[in-house]
Amino acid sequence: MQLSKILLSNAVKSIASCTSKKRLFHDIGEMAETCYGLKPSAVIDALIERENLGPTGVGHGVALPHARLAGVDDVKGIFLRLEKPLYFDAVDRQPVDLVFALIAPENAGVDHLKALALVSRTFRDASICAKLRANSDPVTLFTILTSVGSSQAA
Repeated sequence: MQLSKILLSNAVKSIASCTSKKRLFHDIGEMAETCYGLKPSAVIDALIERENLGPTGVGHGVALPHARLAGVDDVKGIFLRLEKPLYFDAVDRQPVDLVFALIAPENAGVDHLKALALVSRTFRDASICAKLRANSDPVTLFTILTSVGSSQAA
């Protein structure tokens, strides 16, 4: 699996300011509608429901919110770079500035886990995170993410 298979170029954005996790989920919901034709409220509710099970802030300024949703055909990704880090209940208690959200089909067992593992591996690489933090242009961010996904495909 490669990031280029789950992430569209228009599903990458740099956001100047986000005031809360809930606002972030609203931004993700709006992008999910624009990029993938998904119902924003369904995406937001699914992300909040998953987040209530435990925070998806994985540490080192990275969050990987994810959810399963009825009516989704395949795993879809959305990447947001936050110019101002956001408190996210991360495991290391550090604020988050890199967010990769995954929306998967309701019954997407293995594909959902493969996508989550790929994204997690990608964001464990400090040099990739540094490149993402050093750029705000969505085209550049997309290129960084998709070239990494190609080289790390499992």
